[in-house]
Amino acid sequence: MSGATSRVVVALDWTPNGNHSGFYVAKDAGLYTDAGLDVALLSPHDKSYQGTYTASDDASEGAPKYVTPCSKVAAGEAHFAINSPEGVVGWNVAHGRPKLKAVAALLQDRNTSAIVTLKSSGRARPKDLDGCRYASYAARFEGRIVQKMIQADGGTGDYIEDTPPMLGIWNTLLEGTADATWVFQQWEGVEAKLKGVELNVFPVCDYGMPYAYAPCLCADPAWLEANSEVAKRFLAATAEGYKRAAADPAAAADTLVRLAKTENDGHVVDPALALGSAEYLADKFLDKDTRVWGRMDDGVWTDYVKWLWETGLLTDGMQSRHPDGGRSFSLDDLRAGKAGERIALESVPQVYTNEYLTV
Repeated sequence: MSGATSRVVVALDWTPNGNHSGFYVAKDAGLYTDAGLDVALLSPHDKSYQGTYTASDDASEGAPKYVTPCSKVAAGEAHFAINSPEGVVGWNVAHGRPKLKAVAALLQDRNTSAIVTLKSSGRARPKDLDGCRYASYAARFEGRIVQKMIQADGGTGDYIEDTPPMLGIWNTLLEGTADATWVFQQWEGVEAKLKGVELNVFPVCDYGMPYAYAPCLCADPAWLEANSEVAKRFLAATAEGYKRAAADPAAAADTLVRLAKTENDGHVVDPALALGSAEYLADKFLDKDTRVWGRMDDGVWTDYVKWLWETGLLTDGMQSRHPDGGRSFSLDDLRAGKAGERIALESVPQVYTNEYLTV
């Protein structure tokens, strides 16, 4: 493609893994270059995420800034970010922040994430999580969603919510310092099988929650409006990358392993893990009928937002390490129902758009 090259930064939600395959395949195949794009894939093991995803090595006083992929988009440091559906809703009902919109679903299968425990723990179903220690990502709705899953299975929903650095959460379960956490079956689930670690798996859609698309790609609507052609070219090239990943899992796994090293500061991805993940995801990237990537259904988002409202989770209280008890609250407060005022369902804006998906 002739003309100037446009820089696009994608803030990944996790270190490079199977969910991201389409981006790496598109980059390796030159699809972004052909579309006139210079695409950077930013992994959260980058130093700018210290204090959030990894422990901070800054000995200065004060808590480190809490940086997330979406906060990078809000700050103009990235153009796209990967987030959970509850994270997308959170950005659309928060005060004083841009209302970031989901622009594509990475997966069409919405039930690939799960709460897990070690089989050896004896916590064989969600109600057994009462009194447990749950390793949390410290997200606004996360702890209350877990609580609702426990209650849907007959438990009280009373548990301890710990917040270790995010990239160490999986290890807290393996090492026994946490009893449960939320994982993607395509990554930690595959790793557990490779290591011979048996898990109890509670898929998120199996306990009364009509979960939306997880994960999904988000962007600032103001940037999208000003750069619509760049966004469309980026998403078209990405869609082709995911189609290729679906068609050839082994090649996608090889690409992820190679490019993670070159694009993400030498980050090492286990080839066996990459292959297992790619094979697990091969039939989950594309719509089973249309074979289209990324497109989202209005009913999925409508049902999910309505569920958040009907269960009382859709409130204006924000999570904070330094809660003021007015608009910000601790995670313990949020689970206890001290979460601010209920948000009117009709005031929630549309949280997604398919406008920039052209294929």
